[in-house]
Amino acid sequence: MHSGRRYPYTVYLPPGHSGVSSDAAWPVILFLHGAGELGDDGRRQIQVGLGPWLCRYPERYPAIAVLPQCPSKRRWDGDMLDVALQALDEAVHAYGGDPDRLYLTGVSMGGFGTFRLASLRPDRFAAAIPICGGGNPTMIAAALSDVPMWVFHGAVDDIVPVERSRQMVAAIKSAGGNRLRYTELPGVAHNSWDAAYADPELPNWLLSQRLSAR
Repeated sequence: MHSGRRYPYTVYLPPGHSGVSSDAAWPVILFLHGAGELGDDGRRQIQVGLGPWLCRYPERYPAIAVLPQCPSKRRWDGDMLDVALQALDEAVHAYGGDPDRLYLTGVSMGGFGTFRLASLRPDRFAAAIPICGGGNPTMIAAALSDVPMWVFHGAVDDIVPVERSRQMVAAIKSAGGNRLRYTELPGVAHNSWDAAYADPELPNWLLSQRLSAR
């Protein structure tokens, strides 16, 4: 519930999690979906992007995942980012999330949201993975300079041009960012998230990051 309205979200619990909060502190991944998954059915946002890979390779992702759904005709900005953060906070409290290991990722529209939210709350996230997204380099690059990030984009993306990620990466580096990785996928179109989340190195890198290590 946010501002009197219910917004659906799904919480994924990894194998070995008891289903309740405990003394064990689990890493938590917040996933922001793309425009194709807008709605209020509470299901579309788990069917594209991170969700299928959590189910396919659960051993690679020993983490809680929070997958909120943005309603139709909205984007991941303004109060919708507050909605996403509220879902994250509720899951952290309910299922024993580790505040030192909160991670952010998103695809397409959610990739834009990932850049934006990480720039607004660099104090919350240990690392971020924007995929086929972008942002306003002038406005947000400096705020991202100390955030560990791994950016992915398909080289032949005809929906969100690869230049959007290239511009963000260049701007963050110019702002002093030295915790940045960039993978441009040759021959890959818009659905670069499949190649990104299938990369066995990605969860190892992500889950090794700690907010307290900055």
